[in-house]
Amino acid sequence: MDESATVERVKVKNQILYLLKMKGQQSAADLAQQLQVSPMAIRQHLQTLQDEQLVTYTEERQAVGRPLKLWYLANKAMNFFPNHHTDLVVNLIEGVTQVFGMDGLEALIAQRTQTQIQNYSAKMSDSLLWRERVAVLACLRTQEGYMAEVIEESPDEFLLVENHCSICTAAQKCPQLCSSELQVFTRLLGSTVNIERVEHILSGDRRCAYRISVFEQAIDS
Repeated sequence: MDESATVERVKVKNQILYLLKMKGQQSAADLAQQLQVSPMAIRQHLQTLQDEQLVTYTEERQAVGRPLKLWYLANKAMNFFPNHHTDLVVNLIEGVTQVFGMDGLEALIAQRTQTQIQNYSAKMSDSLLWRERVAVLACLRTQEGYMAEVIEESPDEFLLVENHCSICTAAQKCPQLCSSELQVFTRLLGSTVNIERVEHILSGDRRCAYRISVFEQAIDS
């Protein structure tokens, strides 16, 4: 196989992993349509990825014919996406807890929360409407490796989705990191909206998702 063909195969495999990360489980036909590659080629790539323990599948029964294979990422595939200094962060959390106890850890999380709010606020104009602030927040979170996007469910209700958690291992060790995220979002988006986490990676979901809806009594100019 020549070098250009090898590069193309790697490119398609990476695109498959990205689509499964961003959109969840997909059939080979769905992937083929999005990547404009033949279904047979996609199935070959999926088989290779399965052999590498990067993807797996579940079967969905059809009215007629064979069950439909729906492919999704295996745990090993998480190593392909940003994971910000995991070992260092986990070691620091353990060290702070050992030296300063839980009070010290809570103080550290509180300081991190305030720093996040300050850093994000500095990049948001006070004149932005809450919808615009959600969009800016998604961009900032994407820059930090969260692969974030905004889905408009209605004019007064958005879904802020984070398809990846770049501090997942640290959050498993210290769930307070996840709790602080809600505090950050609430402070940034203001008192006119309600924020609810409806999907959570640490609970076994594919992604983290926050439903952001305007309070009925709020007047949005």
